[in-house]
Amino acid sequence: MDVVWAEISQSVALTIELASVATVILLVIGVPLAWWLARSKTFASEAVATMIVLPLVLPPPALGFGVLVLLGPHGPGGVLASFWGERTLAFTFAGMAVGSVLSALPLVVQPIRSAFVATGDRSFKTTRRVSPLYAFIAITAPPARLEFVKAGVIGFSHTIGTFGVVMMIGGNIPGRTKVLSAYVVEYVQASRWREASVVAGGMVLFAFAAIFTLALIDRHSARRGTESS
Repeated sequence: MDVVWAEISQSVALTIELASVATVILLVIGVPLAWWLARSKTFASEAVATMIVLPLVLPPPALGFGVLVLLGPHGPGGVLASFWGERTLAFTFAGMAVGSVLSALPLVVQPIRSAFVATGDRSFKTTRRVSPLYAFIAITAPPARLEFVKAGVIGFSHTIGTFGVVMMIGGNIPGRTKVLSAYVVEYVQASRWREASVVAGGMVLFAFAAIFTLALIDRHSARRGTESS
């Protein structure tokens, strides 16, 4: 077990760091995006909503390949990387963060958007009398705050367990881009069943804890709804 832990400890730290960064970005982007989608009735907003949901139906390797091309030397990622002397964002931590955000974005935006829609048009009409920022902080956000927490848990958990997209973009480089889920596949391919069981078992326990946390949040929300009524 000591050998297994020494082998994957760096990957554990990398995976947690990636999940943490991705979760912050997801909430920073996802909350205002969900608010706009909940308020807008235009064709453009539905087109954007459809694009956000695409990662749920696309095979992870296909999504990963598309993002890899965009992050490569001939895509926008290459242009951005050139500002600090690099040729590409592919096979980097930044590239994996981009892929993780795109992969988990629908899981974060959809429940928050539903929470904003549930507040009704009355809340949105009220926001027209005050500044948008104050309206969001004081009127729209409080009823949806538990959904923010749930979305953060989902985004973090999804990033911990994702494999296909991250592997396509990160290249599975030990110490730099090799996330924890890659070890399960590697150990199985090498017939190292004991090690695979340890890593997979740990990920199952983490997934159980995440789902249990979501259930507790839902229970707390339901209890508060009953008390307020």
